[in-house]
Amino acid sequence: MTGALLRVAAAVLLHADGRVLLAQRPAGKPYAGYWEFPGGKLEAGETPRAALDRELREELGITVRDASPWLVQEFVYPHAHVELNFFRVHAWDGELHGHDGQAFAWQTPGRFDVAPLLPANTRILAALLLPSICGISCAADSDEDRFLVLAAAAFERGLRLVQVRDREWPLARRLDLARRVVALARPFGAQVLFNGTEDEAHEADCDGVHWTAARLAAACQRPQRMLASASCHTRDELAHAGALALDFALLGPVAATPTHPAAATIGWNGFASRVAATRLPVFALGGLDASDLRTAVAHGAHGVALRRAAWPQA
Repeated sequence: MTGALLRVAAAVLLHADGRVLLAQRPAGKPYAGYWEFPGGKLEAGETPRAALDRELREELGITVRDASPWLVQEFVYPHAHVELNFFRVHAWDGELHGHDGQAFAWQTPGRFDVAPLLPANTRILAALLLPSICGISCAADSDEDRFLVLAAAAFERGLRLVQVRDREWPLARRLDLARRVVALARPFGAQVLFNGTEDEAHEADCDGVHWTAARLAAACQRPQRMLASASCHTRDELAHAGALALDFALLGPVAATPTHPAAATIGWNGFASRVAATRLPVFALGGLDASDLRTAVAHGAHGVALRRAAWPQA
């Protein structure tokens, strides 16, 4: 590591078809020829958002109209210790043009065909593959078979990430439910996590495990070879989840829920303050539906986690 921390604003420009923009580092710079998300270093006294706006104007000739804070990553290169403040850029004015003569390319997450990529982007590439909506099972609220009918319809409509919860039930029944949800999910490429332990997730043939806040607090390392997420309520819990390199976290409750109407809620401002500079994607949870997704993203969320609202009746 050389010198002080170098702070950088980086942009994930989102095309309407789901592609993202990568730029190639020009000759004369460290890692020349490598591909990265466009952006640049913060000037003295500059905020990450101000640097984002300036860098995209100077580098690509566009004016940002709508951008939301997303993730912060740190990486130690031989020449610098870098903190990258990533924003998702949803809308801009102007035509893209590489003012420094650098090449750029629109790429589909999971199918990038430019190389090499800067190593600091590894976790960002994984986060780009996460859906924006996570469904949480609620079979215990009614009839299990009826819930599975609703789950099948939800996968048909595009739901691609599910946590099997229903902790009111005995473990054997929960594992059976998880296996049935997995069977419905697999034809659609949807991923299913089990709320419990890694061994239980394996037993149910799930793609990953979801930890309670208590299990997260006791953990010293992340599960291997599976998706891993956790429930969080505080900045410290989010920081621990990020330090363990979990794939994502759920944070809430943002609003009151029918099952816990008297529970203390954090609201959108409380959510934003907790996720500021987070190292991992965070889904907003509690009293939300799909119409809250835009608000959640504007406050720093990756997406929304839905319980009843993930399984509409029609």
